[in-house]
Amino acid sequence: MFHKNCGLTDEQVEKLAKEKLEKLSVKEKVWLLHGNWRMIRDAVFYKRTYNPVPIETFGNKKIGLKPVGFTDGPRGVVMGKSTAFPVSMARAASFDRDLERRIGEAIGVEARAGGANYFGGVCVNLLMHPAGGRAQESYGEDPYLVGEMGAKLVEGVQKHNVMACVKHFAVNNMENKRFTVDVNCSERTLREVYLPHFKKAIDAGAASVMGSYNKFRGEQASESSHLLTDILRDDWGFQGFAITDFIFALRDGAKALKAGMDMEMPIPVHFGNELLKAYDEGRITEEDIDRALLRRIKTQLVFDSARDPLPEYKKKMIASKEHYALAQEAAEKSMVLIKNKNVLPLQKNIQSIAVIGKLGNTENIGDHGSSRVYSEGIVTTLEGLQKYAAREDSELKDVFYSDGSNLKEAMELAQKADAVIIVCGNDFNDEGECVMPDPDSDLNAIECMANGFLNNNHKIIGNGMKKAAGKSDQAVASYTSGDEGAVGGDRKSLSLKPEEIELIREVAPLNSNTVVSLVCGSMLMTKEWEDKTPAILYSWYSGVRGGDALARILFGEVNPSGKLPFVVPQEESHLPQVDFWTNSITYDFYHGYRKLDHEGNTPAYPFGFGLSYTTFSYDNVAIERKEEGYQISCRITNTGDYDGAEVAQVYVSMPHSKVERHVKKLCGFERVWLSKHQTKDVSIFVPNEELMYFDEASNEWILEDTEYEFKIGPNSGELYDRIKED
Repeated sequence: MFHKNCGLTDEQVEKLAKEKLEKLSVKEKVWLLHGNWRMIRDAVFYKRTYNPVPIETFGNKKIGLKPVGFTDGPRGVVMGKSTAFPVSMARAASFDRDLERRIGEAIGVEARAGGANYFGGVCVNLLMHPAGGRAQESYGEDPYLVGEMGAKLVEGVQKHNVMACVKHFAVNNMENKRFTVDVNCSERTLREVYLPHFKKAIDAGAASVMGSYNKFRGEQASESSHLLTDILRDDWGFQGFAITDFIFALRDGAKALKAGMDMEMPIPVHFGNELLKAYDEGRITEEDIDRALLRRIKTQLVFDSARDPLPEYKKKMIASKEHYALAQEAAEKSMVLIKNKNVLPLQKNIQSIAVIGKLGNTENIGDHGSSRVYSEGIVTTLEGLQKYAAREDSELKDVFYSDGSNLKEAMELAQKADAVIIVCGNDFNDEGECVMPDPDSDLNAIECMANGFLNNNHKIIGNGMKKAAGKSDQAVASYTSGDEGAVGGDRKSLSLKPEEIELIREVAPLNSNTVVSLVCGSMLMTKEWEDKTPAILYSWYSGVRGGDALARILFGEVNPSGKLPFVVPQEESHLPQVDFWTNSITYDFYHGYRKLDHEGNTPAYPFGFGLSYTTFSYDNVAIERKEEGYQISCRITNTGDYDGAEVAQVYVSMPHSKVERHVKKLCGFERVWLSKHQTKDVSIFVPNEELMYFDEASNEWILEDTEYEFKIGPNSGELYDRIKED
């Protein structure tokens, strides 16, 4: 099954699960296939409707089955006052598998300490376009990188016997119309571009999968037997259980159950009483019900019988000093320096800094939708520099601040200070989860929720909502999106706001030590203003200790080592052209850096790009053919005067393939720490699976007998020693 520390054999799990199943009536079985969200209780007692405590399913004491206790993610545990790590997009920029595994372990600990046994926060949806509203929740545009990081999060979370859920399955890449959009793509595009990262997470042992809201080829993805059975179970061998995304994922509960959907969350809009009715009418059988429930029971048996690595999980483990330190480490490893003209690191003798921009003193750690984490003690850029100035060993004395609304004041501060940090970018108003269906949708949120409570036999709540169904859906928006509401949605622009562009263009030239810090969860275009500033740094939604991390990077106590998990094009037209309000869309074989390569467009900043305070050289590149794949090795030397980390990246091309291939694609990477002037040998294994293509005619993966060209280097645009292997 899923767990290395499971105390039972597969045969024992199967036997025990079937014994439990036999003790249940049909009604009892159906009642174990949906959530039991206590929305009103949470709103009244916790003043937060969404996930202040675990969102539970029903359990059954007769057979000793505990409820599934759901907590969301992925930047940390959504419940209570947990640790907010940098968003997934930022962590992807670290290219650090071990770091992501350790973050997963911290999340697992905090989930258990908060009473949850299920983490619904392994988001591996591909960045098809950087304007996608939930871009920050995933790991970038490259399937290999997304899969590698997602797999490590799964491993870390499940170490503490918390079931990890991989989402959103599948082709869920836009927000504004996510509840109704119909997505199509060729089978080869599906398998090679939009699913490999899901498979990596499944292969890592993920216990559960969450279906997505969108349609796929004309039917709901969460009712698609092709996705849920043909691919997930038959092809990949997944043995866990599938759940729906919340409230709006299904249209036909009976169809979903037969297709391979096992549980509807967080309330039974189309399960519960509707499934019982479908059973009475013969549209589903007890075998259909048993198949779904058996998956849940077996999965829980595996995790419940596994040994805990800790003797107990106490509340004091939530938001611990160790986890806050880990969040700061993640922020430090994630920040990406993309431009530096003799500015950074700032000289130690700098005595004054001006922080300019409203985001410079705003607690801004990302989306306010389902991924929102309510951390305490969030350190802003201004606070981080003020703390740095207060240190005994710091020569920094004055930290000035202007929110930038008064341009004259900002310009005066820039001239007065020794250095300037302009902080700009996005917040939850600009990008994030689109919580409610759009007004043109045929979905009425209140009706759906009323249906869910009625199907869960909560008649008072359900009937009350039915009466209110004619009113605006916004009546429940505040319930489902947190205290301030989730504005979010897909971004309207890939550029900074006009007032921020003006601020940079007017202020940056006044001080030669100016750094622009970009706060965001995805790509931002820089061409409108980058010529006016000597240094640019992606600092992201950087978590609870982001301000501390940024201060250490600015003054050289940490050498920036992050790499872009997406390409920055010279023109927006070089990206896929997407209508985020469309009702149907076809995904292409090309996106991101692969699209730029295919069309011969040079990026402004390549995928995998990031500067350092030191320099690295590559030599002695070699290749060894093995039965299972290729071993790529090289020697990397830190040729500069700062200690630092480099991310060696391997790309493969198949120029003589008989089928259309991407010009190059990432197939391996390794993060390497090197002291100044140190040399290390690096070896990266590329398994055969990364070289295959999906043949639609035979419905099989093919390892082609052709020439493979491997290149290695610091980013996709700077690759060394072209190696050919027949």
